[in-house]
Amino acid sequence: MKICIFGASGNELAKEYFDAARRLGELMAEDGHTLIYGGGSTGLMGACAEGVKARGGKAVGVAPRYFDEGDFLRKDFGEFIFTDTMAERKTLMLDMAEAFIVLPGGTGTMDEFFETLTLKQLGRQPKALVLLDTLGYYEPLYALLRGMVEKGFTGRSALEMVALCPTPEEALTQALRPEDAGARTLADYAK
Repeated sequence: MKICIFGASGNELAKEYFDAARRLGELMAEDGHTLIYGGGSTGLMGACAEGVKARGGKAVGVAPRYFDEGDFLRKDFGEFIFTDTMAERKTLMLDMAEAFIVLPGGTGTMDEFFETLTLKQLGRQPKALVLLDTLGYYEPLYALLRGMVEKGFTGRSALEMVALCPTPEEALTQALRPEDAGARTLADYAK
């Protein structure tokens, strides 16, 4: 299966975030899955890719050509696809992936998450969408989404479309078999 991960590109993060991202990459490679990601060599993207590479897995990096400076991109294994824009990058990743796991991240990661969720709400993207909730990172996002539902800005289905998993093992299981994985969705926390 081709699994797209979205995640932070920064390096000034707690070790636990890197450990979880790397472990996810190892698990993906051990199970024979292909990593689809933004091609970064740093941050949680880079840690996940390192885990995939360490276990002999496959990866497809996708990035705008203007990111191809210095050591920012990881082009030392797997396939690499260059795009002209960030929008093209995101569209290509959305199209190629068969499931999505969102690692902790900043504004770029939130942009990718919300576009994927919006497409899911519109019925344009039926693939699994999982948040890897390392160290409870996604508690503020859950509070925001719950508030949107409570105030009528979005339907409760938005909470039901996102699985929340505390470990890489649970996140991968949920991405592969959402119907029987037993992971909790954001809606379960709203009860």
